[in-house]
Amino acid sequence: MAINRPSFHRPTSGRSSEQLLKDDERRFSRSSFENGDAEGRPMLHADRHHSRRSTMQSIDPAYDAAQATRKKYMIAGGFLLLSLASFVVQTETAVYIQQDLGWKKPYCMLYLTHGSWTLLWLAQLLILRIQKRRMSWNAFWRRHVHLVRTTAQMVETQDVHLSTREYHRSPVKYMLQTVAFVTTALTIAGGSWYLAVELTTASDLTAIYNCSAFFAYAFSIPLLKEKLRLDKVFSVAIAIIGVLIVAYGDQPNKKVSKGGTAHEVEKGASNRLLGNIIIGIGSVLYGLYEVLYKRYACPPEGTSPGRGTIFANTFGSMIGVFTLCVLWVPLPLLHWTGWEVFVMPTGKVAWMLLISTCANATFSGSFLVLISLTSPVLSSVAALLTIFLVAIMDWFRTGEPLPLTSIGGGILIMAAFFLLSWSTYRELNEERKKHLENDEVESDNEE
Repeated sequence: MAINRPSFHRPTSGRSSEQLLKDDERRFSRSSFENGDAEGRPMLHADRHHSRRSTMQSIDPAYDAAQATRKKYMIAGGFLLLSLASFVVQTETAVYIQQDLGWKKPYCMLYLTHGSWTLLWLAQLLILRIQKRRMSWNAFWRRHVHLVRTTAQMVETQDVHLSTREYHRSPVKYMLQTVAFVTTALTIAGGSWYLAVELTTASDLTAIYNCSAFFAYAFSIPLLKEKLRLDKVFSVAIAIIGVLIVAYGDQPNKKVSKGGTAHEVEKGASNRLLGNIIIGIGSVLYGLYEVLYKRYACPPEGTSPGRGTIFANTFGSMIGVFTLCVLWVPLPLLHWTGWEVFVMPTGKVAWMLLISTCANATFSGSFLVLISLTSPVLSSVAALLTIFLVAIMDWFRTGEPLPLTSIGGGILIMAAFFLLSWSTYRELNEERKKHLENDEVESDNEE
């Protein structure tokens, strides 16, 4: 006997189903992103069901943490190699411009090199567009803007999970304030190097400025809540000892560069104490700049490496725009006072300056990504590798063999870098494992 069951379908105009579809689309547009998705979306607290589904698929949090950390380190390693190569190019061309071509305009070079960071976002956008060339421009642009905007919100809240209120709050004011004080610290630190070149000796300049690795770790403890670990202290100490050996080990033939060596024979300086004080302040501020960037301009732990990379280059471009729009003010003042008379670069100077600024933009963008994916301390010690690399390039270019002190100091710096890399890798792996376990606990409690 057939039983006629009442139909659950109501003869409506279809508005209810359409509204449900719209609500579902709106809910999906705010769903969480996977760690491996560079262009995923942030997770809202209201959509934890997606987190539970992802967590249920994860059998071993330790394995997931190791895989995520390994992927992050592989990307960071690629940007490390790019930063080292571009820094060598930037250093060699900058020294050639000032020493061989005679275009000694330190603040103008600082303004142009930091202003060139504006190109980072444009170059990144071009690469992303090539990768997503089958997508329409309107869809690609909306997705990219959404990614940058939501990442900025995550940076402001320092939380991967955004509430509905946080999702609708604009991050523009926070980012403008952050760009302003981070760029100010960076500019003063960079300007101190150019200012101290004429006041102190090459060895003092190299040794003191590269002590920023120590200050980066010192500032990381109160600002980033890092624990005081003996292995990190030991690694930083070994790196600084290596720098001191390179700087003071072979006095007669010593050369100087920003973060490395250069082509000036070391000279006595009557204002050596003043120069050392200036470069000391610059070293402290550069370490502070690295930590401030990590604390106030980097996404929190749990963000995918791709998303972190995209935002790092975007923030670098913000620094470039701020430099171009604000820090031009000292240029006419320096010209009128005669401290640095502006001369338009032409001919070979202009071409070499173009190469130098592009190399600096590449180095800076890679360095920002490196800090974002790892830590300011590891990135700062990694930058010390450029001392040895620039010395090797000078050897090939001039034919003068490296002294044993430079080789020994370089070996110490490399050993310190590898020790610190292993320590940071373990620390990131532990944090990622803890993060996954906390998500698992939250999911179990909600069920």
